[in-house]
Amino acid sequence: MNRELFSKWGFILATIGSAVGLGNIWKFPYITGEYGGGAFVLIYLITILFVGISILIAEMFLGNFGKSDPVTTFEKVNPSMRWFGLMAFNGLIIMTFYSVVIGWIFYYIYSSINGLPTSVSEAEKEFKTLIGDSVAIQIAFHTLATLIVLHFVNGGIKEGIEKLNRILMPALMVILFGILLYSFTLPSFGKAFEFLFYPHWEKLSSEAFIRAVGHSFFTLSLGMGAIITYSASVSDRVNISKTALIVAFFDTLIALVAGLIIFTLLFQFGEEPSKGPGLVFISMPVIFSQMGGVGYFLSLLFLIALAMAGLTSAVSLVEPAVLYVINRFGLTRFKATILMGSIYWFIGIFAILSYSNSYGEFWSFFGKPLFDIFETTTDSLLLPLSGVIIAVVVGYIIKRENLNKISSEMGGVFSIWYISIRFIAPIAVIFLMLNLFGIIEL
Repeated sequence: MNRELFSKWGFILATIGSAVGLGNIWKFPYITGEYGGGAFVLIYLITILFVGISILIAEMFLGNFGKSDPVTTFEKVNPSMRWFGLMAFNGLIIMTFYSVVIGWIFYYIYSSINGLPTSVSEAEKEFKTLIGDSVAIQIAFHTLATLIVLHFVNGGIKEGIEKLNRILMPALMVILFGILLYSFTLPSFGKAFEFLFYPHWEKLSSEAFIRAVGHSFFTLSLGMGAIITYSASVSDRVNISKTALIVAFFDTLIALVAGLIIFTLLFQFGEEPSKGPGLVFISMPVIFSQMGGVGYFLSLLFLIALAMAGLTSAVSLVEPAVLYVINRFGLTRFKATILMGSIYWFIGIFAILSYSNSYGEFWSFFGKPLFDIFETTTDSLLLPLSGVIIAVVVGYIIKRENLNKISSEMGGVFSIWYISIRFIAPIAVIFLMLNLFGIIEL
């Protein structure tokens, strides 16, 4: 099967782009704030090392081994396992709400040009008006986000995905490190650094431990079929184990930089770090407004960085399903891209309606908005389940002698990784799932 191949650095940047998403800049800071800072970060880093990286290497190996879409890859391992490859559609499910959130970011970029809210109550009102009453505006920005994502997916590996990540990933890092340098000049930087890296063990609850394990898994873009799909388009000469370490390093670094920036600004203006999911859309605009002229500039840069992170991840979420349709049904890339994009765009409209004041009750089930159902189903069930499948397939189904590529790359460390992928990683993820569903508790 002829397929475009990433260049070495194109693959690294695209995989970093897949891993670095809204979770790094939006979710990581607020959950770190909710669970006490340093102790949470330490557990997060440990689980990145022993769970996240292990499964990331396994998923990269599967992609390089199968050299195709996830369904065909699992079929190559064992024909009866082809159904495991349907994890290629996990990303499409995520896009039903992820594209909506990217649309919110686009709205706030537009809104920040016209002015920032000067109080928390004003910011809360703007956000509630957006998601509760402004259905048409949300659909418009959701459509804009979809069109941008589909444009780059339709461009293919070289002219679409690689080109996007070669531009946006370096730009994202320049913006974030630029804001970090500014944050370093503020008196509150030391307090933010201590909060993020000094462990207060008394604040580490059992729930915080589970959230740390869960976020370390989800932040690396695992179980979505994206890593398998990208790794199918890379030369055998590329060292996938080293690439996995590079990806994990930059993914974690960007999350920590985002945390330092946000906590520095929060402490500088007397705000508390435990602001929850509304941190970026409610608290941060108010803080930027209090900074005067430089605040408007920083706000715009911060939102652009957030949009960049969202777009690079979104492209990787759509590509697995597009490749599957191309391979299985012989569609052109353009037709496959339009088909898959139309599906998540259309369902995304109902996710928007589920938050609206007028239609929310109709598009809610068991008291939960459709938007939240999609989010919790993927985070709590589909992604960890796919992670366990990847660990079991590589750790038990594929014979050890067929892992020669990883073994030669890793040398003596291979035995440690093999123990991790067979025992530590799957047990940790299964434990996470059982805890999330209330079956067991720490």
